[in-house]
Amino acid sequence: MRPIVKGYADTAEGEQIHYRRRKGAGNPVLFFHQTASSGQMYLKTFDRLDLQWDCFAFDTPGFGGSFDPPRDAKPPMSRYADWLREAILDLGIGPAHIVGHHTGACIGVEMAARYPEMALSLTMCGPVPLTAEERLEFSRHFGTPFTPAISGGYLMDNWEYLRALGAAADPALFNREMADMLRAWWGRVQSYNAVWGQDFPAFYRDVRCPMMIMAAPDDVLRPYLARAAEMRPDARVHDIGGANFEPDLDPDGFAAGLNDFLAGVAK
Repeated sequence: MRPIVKGYADTAEGEQIHYRRRKGAGNPVLFFHQTASSGQMYLKTFDRLDLQWDCFAFDTPGFGGSFDPPRDAKPPMSRYADWLREAILDLGIGPAHIVGHHTGACIGVEMAARYPEMALSLTMCGPVPLTAEERLEFSRHFGTPFTPAISGGYLMDNWEYLRALGAAADPALFNREMADMLRAWWGRVQSYNAVWGQDFPAFYRDVRCPMMIMAAPDDVLRPYLARAAEMRPDARVHDIGGANFEPDLDPDGFAAGLNDFLAGVAK
């Protein structure tokens, strides 16, 4: 086990992106998190991945230790992908393996499609191959702000939201995710707006690097995994558990699949 190093990278306009790194001698692996988590959702993965991989977990703008987009802004997914790409370039990272979970999968698929020279492979936990009508329906349930109020009722709104997604399976996870949710109460609204505005299938079809996809049986995006596999029969499908928190609740399964996939791509 190697220590986790924390740091900041700059975007082209000087905003700062926070990241966690577990150093390795081999090709870099870039991790993008779900809404409304942070890069710390991958710490168990770092512990279990082969030590050859140089691992970076980024906090998306509006989350964790990264900068907040202006309150009145509605950045599209393309802007999130570009902000993170700029941070990656600032760190001097070359071609890399990309790993994304839910919103992170949306960031990863657009980055891999638009900047193919960056992507050695793409792994997505909870791909989002939704139609425009399905994105509209999801937007009615995911993205409503839990606005801070003196009554404190928004605290229970956040708590019950996480409980419904499966965080209650691990009290430590529940507590950590609650803290991330409270920090990102408005970043969550902005990033979900970007998710529902993205044409994920178009980017997914354009990806040319090796891909692996997965989603736990009780992941909210599991109903669309078969569609993703049908759209791209070249994508490897990995079985996993862990509700909507696979890297935390099934860390062994998540890391084992990733180790095997990355080793195969590297050959």
